[in-house]
Amino acid sequence: VPALATERRFAQRLRECLEEERLSDGRYQLQRMPGGRVALPVLEEKLSQLCLPPEMPCELVRIQDPVPSRAARRRTPAQRLRDELRRLLGASWSEELEQDVPHAWQRHGDLVLLSEDSFKAAPWDRLGSALWETVASALGARRVARRGRVMPDGMRTPSVTLLLGQHGWVEHVDNGIRWAGAAGCGLCEEGTALTIWAGSSRYTFDVTKCMFSPGNITEKLRVASLSCSGEVLVDLYAGIGYFTLPFLVHAGAAFVHACEWNSHAVEALHRTLVLNGVRDRCHIHTGDSRQVSAAAWPRSPLPAGIPSPPLSSQLQLRDVADRVNLGLIPSSEEGWPVACRVLKKDTGGVLHIHHNVETPPAPGPPQTAVLLAERGSPEAASSAGEAQHPTEDSGEEMLRARLRPEWQRWAEATATRIQGLLAELHGRPWRTSVLHIEAVKSYAPHVHHLVLDLQCQPVLP
Repeated sequence: VPALATERRFAQRLRECLEEERLSDGRYQLQRMPGGRVALPVLEEKLSQLCLPPEMPCELVRIQDPVPSRAARRRTPAQRLRDELRRLLGASWSEELEQDVPHAWQRHGDLVLLSEDSFKAAPWDRLGSALWETVASALGARRVARRGRVMPDGMRTPSVTLLLGQHGWVEHVDNGIRWAGAAGCGLCEEGTALTIWAGSSRYTFDVTKCMFSPGNITEKLRVASLSCSGEVLVDLYAGIGYFTLPFLVHAGAAFVHACEWNSHAVEALHRTLVLNGVRDRCHIHTGDSRQVSAAAWPRSPLPAGIPSPPLSSQLQLRDVADRVNLGLIPSSEEGWPVACRVLKKDTGGVLHIHHNVETPPAPGPPQTAVLLAERGSPEAASSAGEAQHPTEDSGEEMLRARLRPEWQRWAEATATRIQGLLAELHGRPWRTSVLHIEAVKSYAPHVHHLVLDLQCQPVLP
């Protein structure tokens, strides 16, 4: 680090002069030198602007092992990133480049996932790998990737570019659930698994091939709190196990049928089930559950030590489920007939239906209660309830614990539609009741991701 060395009696005057000219490098402490002198760190990119009074004797030196200042030790990761990039670019640093540096990012173990609009200016390209090595060092990571737009292929395949590192496998833990991926310890070989904890389960997945939505954490926590002891669940859009894992690990479901058509997500789901010790309580059905046909999986052999998952050639489930999870947005409507088919025909069960609902700005204060809307019975019941606070805001606003009229109308219409599907399927009347409406997150301006818990029961003769 460049510094100006001077006698101790001139140190205070020199510091004031450097700070006034904005030449002082506040990231490092001044350092004592032999002969009673002190060295004050200066910004290398501004050395050409250095112009000191002749009566202030000083010498340009290099500090080999600079000590971070107290202020530097309190820097946020975003500040540290900007400081390191400014140092890398030197005189080329500009306000335009500073605006191109991200303020936030996703972290998955030792992998940092940047937003798609970061580092887009032309000067960054000329830095090559030095840029990504600097980003990784500043953020305490070993691997760096950048998101693109989600591909419109029906599988929500991410468009992610790996900028530094050999593979995109990570492991994530939230709600105690481990989601498997590739280990970020720097000692693991390519293809080994990295873990992400979610309350206490671990998920593993390849960030370049599978989506992970941190905005769904409130719903995962809610699912984990349900009492599903002894129940059989069908998860129609399992993905990497967002909801399969909470149902198995926390809610106590006896068995889960997990349906997924993305082969990369199937591989991640299988690894995650093994990682959490619940592989024997889940059957993976591959392919499009709406078409009851399966895709071949896996496309490539799994690493040694991980057994191949049992696969279904087609989804032939019927009359097996106490609960069905339909965790697909913007709409899971194409899966509703399948959900009705897999529910137990003699006792029924609960559907957890995800959907994006448009919510125009409310002119007045919204309702405060979630009403129970019963379909298929002579009387209509109502009971007090409340949609719960999600912990994440996606940009429009923090959701309030209030039921919007649009949400209630959507829930009632969905209950009526499901009741008709069940009656048509079984040739006898069914009753549907809205148990709960959960606001998961704000998906877009005036669009909210909701979950409807719908009780479905056959009407006894």
